[in-house]
Order: sequence, then structure tokens, then C-alpha cells
Amino acid sequence: MIIDTHVHLDDERYREDFDEMMLRSKEAGVESFIIPGAHPSTLERAVEICTHYADVYFAVGVHPYDMEMMDAIDFDLYAAHPKCVAIGECGLDYFRLEGSEEEKQREKRRQEEVFRRQIRLAKHYKKPLIVHIREASHDAKMILLDEGAGEVGGVLHCYNADDELLSLAKEGFYFGIGGVLTFQNAKKLVNVLPKIPKEKLLIETDGPYLTPHPHRGTRNEPAYTRYVAEKMGDLLGESVDSIESLTTDNAKILFGLG
Repeated sequence: MIIDTHVHLDDERYREDFDEMMLRSKEAGVESFIIPGAHPSTLERAVEICTHYADVYFAVGVHPYDMEMMDAIDFDLYAAHPKCVAIGECGLDYFRLEGSEEEKQREKRRQEEVFRRQIRLAKHYKKPLIVHIREASHDAKMILLDEGAGEVGGVLHCYNADDELLSLAKEGFYFGIGGVLTFQNAKKLVNVLPKIPKEKLLIETDGPYLTPHPHRGTRNEPAYTRYVAEKMGDLLGESVDSIESLTTDNAKILFGLG
């Protein structure tokens, strides 16, 4: 069985065939699903899905791209929900920084402020973090350490294969591996995968994004976690069953799932 630790089931692209898609996931061996919190406009849909599906959980948070929506979220309300298992996805993303150098620095500072706030909320609610890092490894790592995020730990979602982040395993952080591992140009991730402690590996899709080979170019969905498990097994010299069992146990430990 597999736990998809990061899938945007609340995305509109799943609406039309949601039940069929969930059935395909079950048939492929996906045991549970975690919907990350990226934008407040999708939270009600996430809660609705969790209400109807016993094996779906959610997180509350705001993506760096939508940091201006931070104050629109009632964290007390959502964090108290019995199906809420994490805070995020939060973090730093410098990929889309635009404007003058002064404007870029201002946006970086704003991202840092919102990231720090969510780390503190995770510690307050005693829930792990779902962390998004893109072209900001050093700054994100320093903030996590400075804020004492190891108190709650979390997952580095869509792990970017930066060696600098590997030491966060000692701070209670896990590494979310998805469809990128199957890409032909994913040599960096392929090379760094064996360096990750096996007890810190998680599987995710980030669906509907980052669809693995051989389905690239189509909508990603939880059933495709199987391809990630197979590739991971090949690279680590483990059976698919072993990888599924390992990553499922890891996810249950991090997110407190039964």
C-alpha cells in the first residue's frame, strides 16, 4: 500500500471524474491521501473531500506564491479539525521573483515573514510542516533551524535534490519524492536519492502536476505513485513491496496516521 503524501485533490481538474479517479487510486494500491493547503479558496473543498472519504486528510497553509492570502485563513478553525494533519505547504520560492533587485529583496523578506509565521503555527498546534522550497535552499534551511522547526519536523515536499538540505533529516524532516524521479533529466535527484536515510523517504504525486513517465503530458493522479515506487526500488535495490511498506510506515509516523 502507498500513502500519497501530497496531492491537490481539491483542484478543479479532478472534479469531473473524481470518484473514478479515487477508485483507480485504490486499485493501484493507494491507501491514504494528504491534501496540502496552498490557497484559502480551496480549503472548504479539501474539508468536504475529507468528510466523504475516511482515508483522505488535509493540511492548512499558504503557498509562497499566495503569501498575501495568509491573513485570510482561520488557522484555529482548520487546525482543530480532526482530519488536519499538518501546516503548509509553506516555504520559500525564488523562481518567479521579478522586478528590480530592491523589489526582489522585498518579496524575499515578505516570503520569509510568512514562512516564519507558519513554522510558529506548526509548533503552536504541534503539527508537522509541509515545506515548499524552490531556488531558496540555503535561506529556507536557515529559517527552519532558526525557528526550531525540528520540534515538529515535516516533509520537504518535491525534494529539490540539493545536498545542503540532507542534514535536515537529523532535524526530523522527511523527503517527498514524486514523478520527477522518473524524468530523464532528473540525474541530480537520481544521484542524491541513495544519500537520503530510508526512514525519511516519502512518496507523493503533487497531482495534478509533475506526472511521471510514461504518462507525462497528462494530468497526474495518485494511481501513478506506483511508477515512483518502482523507480525508487530500482535505484535503491529494493522491491516495490519493500518501498511501499517503508514509505507508508514513514508517512504514518510523520503525520500521526493510524
